[in-house]
Amino acid sequence: MPEPSPSRSVDPDRPPLDAARVSAALTADSGLWRSLEVVEEVGSTNAVLVAAAAEEAPEGTVLVAEHQAAGRGRLARTWTSPPRAGLTVSLLLRPDVPAARRGWLPLLTGVALAEAVAEVPGVRASLKWPNDLLAADGAKLAGILAEVASGAVVVGVGLNVSTHAGELPEGGTSLALAAGAPVDRAAVLLRFLRGFERRYLAWVQALGDPVGSGLARDYLAWSSTVGTPVVVTLPDGSSVDGVAEAVDWDGRLVVRTAAGRLELASGDVRHVRGASPGRL
Repeated sequence: MPEPSPSRSVDPDRPPLDAARVSAALTADSGLWRSLEVVEEVGSTNAVLVAAAAEEAPEGTVLVAEHQAAGRGRLARTWTSPPRAGLTVSLLLRPDVPAARRGWLPLLTGVALAEAVAEVPGVRASLKWPNDLLAADGAKLAGILAEVASGAVVVGVGLNVSTHAGELPEGGTSLALAAGAPVDRAAVLLRFLRGFERRYLAWVQALGDPVGSGLARDYLAWSSTVGTPVVVTLPDGSSVDGVAEAVDWDGRLVVRTAAGRLELASGDVRHVRGASPGRL
C-alpha cells in the first residue's frame, strides 16, 4: 500500500487541489470540458477513463488524482509520484478526425503543456518527440501517454511540480526545482486545460490538419528533437541513428539515416549531445 498523504501542516508546499473551485473555473462556458473530478488516490487515471470510455462517457471528461499508485507510461514503463507532488491528469476525447491524424494528439497535448509551464517564472521547457516535456537542462518534467479506447482516445499527463530531487528518478526534475520556488498546481492545471481546449477545437475543426490548424508550426517551435542528432530505440528493441529532420502529416518523426529517410510512428528518442548533424 502507498504511504499516507502528508498533512497540510507538515508539507505546506503540497496543499490539496480545491476540486470544486477548479472544476467550476474550468467548465464554465467551456466548449469541450464537461466534468473534472479529483480523487485522492487511484491506480491509473488512464485506466479509469479507458473503462469509462467503454461505458460511453462523454468527451471532455477529466480525471485528476492526487496520488497515482500504478501509473503507466509508454513502452510499458511505470510512473509514480509522491502524493500531491505533481499533476496526474487524464482526458477522455472523441476527436472527429481521420485516424491517421490522431498521431498528432500527444504532440498537441505537449504544446499545450509547454505553453502552460512557460508561464512559471524561471522555467524554460522544450518537447522531445513524441511525449516528453524537458527542462532547459534536458531533464524530464513530464510525460504523456495516449491510448485508443472504445472509439475514444484517453490522453494522460504526469507532470512533476513540487517533487524533490531525492524523490525523482534519474534524469527527472520538477517545476519547483527548475523555478527555484513553489509552484501553484491548480494554476498550471487550469492553464494547461484551457490551452488544450483552444488548440484541440481548432485542430478538430481543421479535420486534424496540423498545418491548417497551426499545430505543426507551434510544435516545431517547441521541439528540441527536430534538427537534432538522435538515436531512436524502436519497439522491437532495435535502434536507428541519424538526424531528426521533421514531423510528418501523421505525427511521425522523420529521421535521415545513412540508409535513407525513415518515418517513425513510435520509439524512444535519445538526443545525441555534441554530435554534428551533418556527420551522422
